[in-house]
Amino acid sequence: MRRAAAPRAGDGTLVKAADENFPVAPFFLPRAWREDLMAVYGFARLVDDIGDGDLAPGGEDARLLGVAPADADDRFLMLDALEADLGRLFGAQEPRHPLIAHLAPTVRRTGLTPEPFLGLVAANRQDQEVTRYETWEDLLAYCELSANPVGRLVLAVTGTATPERIRRSDAVCTALQVVEHLQDVREDLERGRIYLPLQDMKRFHVDEAALAAPTAGASVRALIAFEAERARTLLDEGVPLVASVSGRLRLLLAGFTAGGRAALAAVAAAGFDVLPGPPKPGKVRLLREAGVILRGER
Repeated sequence: MRRAAAPRAGDGTLVKAADENFPVAPFFLPRAWREDLMAVYGFARLVDDIGDGDLAPGGEDARLLGVAPADADDRFLMLDALEADLGRLFGAQEPRHPLIAHLAPTVRRTGLTPEPFLGLVAANRQDQEVTRYETWEDLLAYCELSANPVGRLVLAVTGTATPERIRRSDAVCTALQVVEHLQDVREDLERGRIYLPLQDMKRFHVDEAALAAPTAGASVRALIAFEAERARTLLDEGVPLVASVSGRLRLLLAGFTAGGRAALAAVAAAGFDVLPGPPKPGKVRLLREAGVILRGER
C-alpha cells in the first residue's frame, strides 16, 4: 500500500482559502493574478495563524523560521522570526519559509513593497497585547493594520492602485473585518479578545458575561445590529471601487464586496444572534449580491 505524502509546511494554511466568504483567487482571473494572490494570501494566513496560535502541531513552521520547535508557542518570537524572513525576501536573500519564498516571484513581477506585509505582522503583535478596544476609532486603527493592507496588495498585484481606489478599498476591507468580528464574537471571546468597542457595549448595557451566553439577549442583538449598520455604511462607501475598474478585476472586487453584504444578510437573518456560531451566507445570496453590485443598483 502506497503511503500518503507528508503534508508540507503551508499546505494547511492554503487549504483555509476554501473557507473564505468569497474565493481568494477565483478561476476566472488570469493565471498570473491567481498565483500572485494566492502567494499573498499564504503570507496573510501564516501571520494570522502565528498570531492566533493555529499553526500545525509539530513545530515545523518554527523550525523553518529558525526558531526552536520548543519555542513554537512563543508568538512574539515567531512573529519576529517571520518579520526577519520577510526582510530576507525584500533584501534579495533566500527566505527560509516556503510561503515567504513563494512570494518572491510576485514581488519581482509586481514591485510590491514591504509596508503592507509589515502592517499585517504589526496587527498580530497588537493582538498579543491589546484584547479590548475602547472606541470605534480605536477599532478602525486596528483594521488599518489588520485588514486594509490586503486590499492594497490586491490593487498593487493588479496594477490598479490610485489614491482614490486605495481609499475605497480601505473602506471595504475595514467593513469586511468588522463583519468577520461580528460573525466570530464567540470564537474571539474564547481567545480572550473582544472586537466590539467597549463604549458601545456600555451604551447597549452589554457585559462580557452576556457575550459568553449560549444565545444573545435583546441587548446583545441590538449591539450587533448597530455595529452591522456601521459595517454596511463602510461597504457602501467602498462600492464605487468596483465600477472604477473593468474586466475580471471588476468581478473579483464585486465578489469581495458582495461577500460582505451577504455575510451581513446572514447576520440579520439570524436575528443578530451570533453567539450560537458564525452566521454564514449561502452561495446563492452571495452571487445575487454580486449581481446587484455589478449592475450598479445599490
